[in-house]
Amino acid sequence: MMPLVPKTLTSGAKADGRFGKQDFVYVPEQDAYRCPAGETMKWWFNRVDEHGKILRHYWTTKCPTAKMRRIPRWEHEGVLDAMQERLDQAPNSMCIRRQTAEHPFGTLKAWMGSTHFLTRTLKRVGTEMSLHVLAYNMKQVIAILGAGPLMQAMRT
Repeated sequence: MMPLVPKTLTSGAKADGRFGKQDFVYVPEQDAYRCPAGETMKWWFNRVDEHGKILRHYWTTKCPTAKMRRIPRWEHEGVLDAMQERLDQAPNSMCIRRQTAEHPFGTLKAWMGSTHFLTRTLKRVGTEMSLHVLAYNMKQVIAILGAGPLMQAMRT
């Protein structure tokens, strides 16, 4: 199964009146980014972040909305770019995902009252979550099959 997850856009550049990272185009043949104004941002240095990811930093002093502009790129970001390209080719897939994969989590969150778990420690929280998921699944089966066929299936 091929995953379809949109890239996260966490930059505050748009709010500051600057170009966001999504406005820059990565050019793999040159290992560089192209600024929306047409300037080339070349690789400058690598850094390891607090999670152990290697980030390649690209830099230019000719970006029109800032004196200096740096863009980090995760060493495996090409995988995310390929996934985003697949997602762009199948725009209805996110609607399907919202209906199938994300609906149960929203329902569970509503059932829990949008609060924290009632238990502490990873083992107990895992048990609590498992019970919530079991209750959700049982309710779905009852809605689809009915209580009688479910009881019959559990007896056999």
